[in-house]
Amino acid sequence: MLCQKKVISKEVVKELCSRYACDPLTASIFARRDIVHGVDIQYYLEQDLRYLHSPFLLPSMEDAVDRILTAKDEGEKVLIFGDRDVDGITSTTLLYRYLKEIGIDVQWRIPTGEDAYGLSIKAVEEFAAEYGTLIITVDCGISNNNEIARAAELGIDVIITDHHNPPETMPGTPIIVNPKIPGSIYPFRDISGCAVVYKLVTALRFAQNDLYKQELCLLNVRPVHEAYTIECVKVINMTERARLTETITPGLVHIENTRLPQFLQGQQIIVWDAPLQKKQLEKIFGTGVEFNLLDIRPEISAAISFVRDVSLLRVKEMSRILRYHEQPASELDAFLNIFITYLHKKTDSCTPAVKEDLQLVMLAALADIMPLRNENRILVRQGLASINTGHATPGLRELLARLNLAGRRMGSTDISWNVVPVLNAAGRLGQPELAVQLFLSDDAGERDRLAGQIIQLNQNRRQLGSDAWNYTEKQAYDSFREYGGKLVVVIDARIHRGVSGILAANLVKMFNVPAIAATVLEDGTAVGSMRSTRGYDITGLLAQCSDLFINHGGHNFAAGFSLPKENLPALQERLKTLAGTIELEAPADEAPEVDAEIPLNWLTPDLLKTTDLFEPYGEENPPLSFYSRRMKIISADIIGKTEKKHLKLTLAGGKHKWPALFWNAADRLGTEFKAGDSVDILYQINRNLFNGMETAQIVISDLEKSEAGA
Repeated sequence: MLCQKKVISKEVVKELCSRYACDPLTASIFARRDIVHGVDIQYYLEQDLRYLHSPFLLPSMEDAVDRILTAKDEGEKVLIFGDRDVDGITSTTLLYRYLKEIGIDVQWRIPTGEDAYGLSIKAVEEFAAEYGTLIITVDCGISNNNEIARAAELGIDVIITDHHNPPETMPGTPIIVNPKIPGSIYPFRDISGCAVVYKLVTALRFAQNDLYKQELCLLNVRPVHEAYTIECVKVINMTERARLTETITPGLVHIENTRLPQFLQGQQIIVWDAPLQKKQLEKIFGTGVEFNLLDIRPEISAAISFVRDVSLLRVKEMSRILRYHEQPASELDAFLNIFITYLHKKTDSCTPAVKEDLQLVMLAALADIMPLRNENRILVRQGLASINTGHATPGLRELLARLNLAGRRMGSTDISWNVVPVLNAAGRLGQPELAVQLFLSDDAGERDRLAGQIIQLNQNRRQLGSDAWNYTEKQAYDSFREYGGKLVVVIDARIHRGVSGILAANLVKMFNVPAIAATVLEDGTAVGSMRSTRGYDITGLLAQCSDLFINHGGHNFAAGFSLPKENLPALQERLKTLAGTIELEAPADEAPEVDAEIPLNWLTPDLLKTTDLFEPYGEENPPLSFYSRRMKIISADIIGKTEKKHLKLTLAGGKHKWPALFWNAADRLGTEFKAGDSVDILYQINRNLFNGMETAQIVISDLEKSEAGA
């Protein structure tokens, strides 16, 4: 059996088609992938930045904005401290660009050479010697308790912007912007460090607006039978802070006996269609109660023309955002939605600078393997769109040219395979500053030179990775047995620290269990990387070894640590004990699930529209997989640059002939199938670019001969 197809409800598919105006194929794929709620579907059908979560929902965001603006006003020296990987490099670049743009005396620093991960005492003390007063960490800091305590001793404030899992005891700074810390109400935890920085910069841009930190109250009155319902919502910095609903029968209740006076006290009351609202309020409370109303409809209508002279009821019916709400929306919901949309337009949230920022966020999301769901989809999609319209940010532009990718339509897979490893190589080989300089240099010639240098580092990194496997292959197999088939641990001083993460990831692929790769530095410190799989959260395992570490931290499935080399034997013994407690999800041994079976008359190049809709692909959003029966093999050729082990086929099905690639299948030609056979295929659809011409092609995952007479 080539594949299995999940059974789905026809009623669910019909409901998705009707509610979200999508075609049956798209609706069936949503259903098979369990994407059936509006809160999830919107990130596939929409791409406007308006659908991103408000930056002010992140913990301590207003405090961070205020502290940075104080530094600007007081002429303070500010240090941005980042990490050496792509997430840290892009975070550092994005924040430095913006703070420099608004006139702050800012400098940046990241770990280089054999420096440990995260903020260092040395960096803090050297910055203090320069009379610096504010450090902003990006993509790090959440585990730097000692370093931040030292900064406080020296009179330096620290703002932490991070996205890593917080330790039990967090640093003693009041300003931590991290969606994962306890008490966070941010709707989506799994954004990159660079996305956190993008949110900070977005909040700083909004703070230039005179509405920053202003408390506003939207009010709407609507008749309900013999009574009226008064709905109010308080809004600060584009976020809802409180809501009140009162239903009142005219003449029966005095306003002082309602919750309205306390809720509205000291508020700027904003309404839609002031004459109508005032008339209805007079019917409820009489003419003796005065409401100071500001009619926002003319101002919003000037910016958003299609709502001119329409009622809130009509605004609600027209709203795209509200159709994704699970609960029925009210007129006040429509008012709040159009008001926030207006604020986005007022602050011009899609300038060329913002588009360049989004390219950096896109790189970080793909490099840090963030799940491609929720707002990550829009962040990555917008970053890719900006590149594909020919406006790659400086630095990335030169790198793409050096990689012969300039002018090509880039997808998430192209970036992940061709660009991310090159940028990561700079940090892995101890020279991440080259990547930051690449993005920040104003000289195109200098950027081109740096791009070439980074590409050379990547070639060196490949060789180091190959060497590391040669050093550790036997140890890995022995380790798998020693740790009961639950864990692989390799330790060798010859492993370059820059490839320990890659080695750990490759070990996970080979053994399908969590893996650790560690090396020993010249100063006697051992450093290691850990990667996980099959649903196992490694943070708990590392926490049980924390007494042996100098520091440790990371994500649920990718983390790192350092320790004195003398502690390595104790670590190995403890891990042997803990390995028995590791619980892994059963490996998948069933036939792969397919997203849709495509009848031959539906098999047209228009399928690319469907595959485009589900872009970007990556973590938690694999490429669409299709199944079709009785495709005829018109021709079959063996291809390959060095070894002839792949197949190039021409398939006939429906009204079209399809070019198809079948990797590593040359030995199956003539034994399992041949030209002229009818076959059932499991496949993906993508684009092939040749001589400037773009065509749809099939990439076969597997095939089998069709049953006779089927």
